[in-house]
Amino acid sequence: MSTGVTISSISDYAILGCGSVGYAVAEELVEQGKDVVIIDRDESRVESLRDQDLDARTADIREPEAADLVAERDVVLILASDVEANKAAVEHIRSRNDESQFLVARASDPVSGDELSELGADIVINPSSVIAESALRALESGELEYNAEKLARLLESTDSRLAILTQDSPDPDSIASAAAMQAIANHLGIEADIVYLGDVGHQENRAFVNLLGIDLVQWDEIDDPGQYDTVALVDHATSSQMSLGVDIIIDHHEAEDAYDPEFVDIRPNMSSTSTIMTKYIQEFDMNVSEEVATALLYGIRAETLDFKRDTTPADLTAAAYLYPFANHDTLEQVESPSMSPETLDVLAEAITNRDVQGSHLVSNAGFVRDREALTQAAGHLLDLEGVTTTAVFGIADETIFLAGRSKDIRINIGKVLDDAYGEIGETAGHSTQASAEIPLGIFTGIEISEGTRDTLLELTEEAVKRTLFDAMGVDGSEGSNGN
Repeated sequence: MSTGVTISSISDYAILGCGSVGYAVAEELVEQGKDVVIIDRDESRVESLRDQDLDARTADIREPEAADLVAERDVVLILASDVEANKAAVEHIRSRNDESQFLVARASDPVSGDELSELGADIVINPSSVIAESALRALESGELEYNAEKLARLLESTDSRLAILTQDSPDPDSIASAAAMQAIANHLGIEADIVYLGDVGHQENRAFVNLLGIDLVQWDEIDDPGQYDTVALVDHATSSQMSLGVDIIIDHHEAEDAYDPEFVDIRPNMSSTSTIMTKYIQEFDMNVSEEVATALLYGIRAETLDFKRDTTPADLTAAAYLYPFANHDTLEQVESPSMSPETLDVLAEAITNRDVQGSHLVSNAGFVRDREALTQAAGHLLDLEGVTTTAVFGIADETIFLAGRSKDIRINIGKVLDDAYGEIGETAGHSTQASAEIPLGIFTGIEISEGTRDTLLELTEEAVKRTLFDAMGVDGSEGSNGN
């Protein structure tokens, strides 16, 4: 319903039914300097309101007279505890054929709320829902305050150094979350290192680390792991190679209980660990640096596909907080890194070898040196006309690496790869992006040697394509290179 009312310029209000809710609203509006008239059928209550210098008048809001008394008001709040009386008031006001008044009505449950909306209320308020939402917000705030105090006590008990361990081959969310944890530790006077396993392979991730000057330490380069008496895992709850005990886990994914840490904060209702770490930055009342703010904002954007995937209100409020502190020129550079010769070679090979069935594309990039180039190739091929799902695979280190991407809402590419290879390899991912690693010997049954490279490539291509197209529900027997 279009009311023609500009809320920010409203000055004339009416409140019909002035119990405890109506009185609280009237008091707040008067405090803001608004002109408020109150209508209530209880004469003694009206007299009491007048004694407080409020403009109150006696009338039964069930009757047309009440609608006449508020006819010139921009906004009418119908807030009696008697829902039947509220329905009558809405009906009388709308029966005047005047759509310019903005009506807010109080309901008691979803059914009465629907009835009030059908009668013409612009906004329906259910006090029970409002109270519940307020209680949940207060609970969340209280839990965050409690957790921040507990985390601070744990960090301040550190005798030497804190090791902040990212996920293996860390992505932007993990790196940003680790940078935030390091900033919190420094704020509390604790020295901390960001430690990673694997490699920072993806070009965007390398650009992210380099442009923001984030100092990462490779686990294999640490001479004395015993220098760390406190260990925190951020954006993952397990580590396949790390031998130290774990004291802190912060993540937005549920995980198996691999450790028994003193501090755990896992929130699957948030789409990124960067969002959780932003809440801690705010709770500690820190001056967030440009580097950390930029990292966290990029972490949130990367994990939510620029707010297009599984975004929650918490992600949006965290991003809004970080936005003024972030360097947006740096963000643009991170999101548009130059393409390495290796990635260009992999992309060219993937384009040449593409096999398209309907809107599904599978391609063999051959033997590769940089497996992260497969992910970039899968992303670029998704831009081809008519293609909604891609999978690009290659061979490196006696392993088949596969990267999948999809923008088809009917396909969960993470489930597709798990169905295809979950029993013979490792898979990870979700509905739009996923990966798989399959031991080459197990997959082909051929012992690997220099003389079998071409044979392995042919067998791998045939088997991977057939398995993938089957998992996608596509007959891959007749392929096309898209020409």
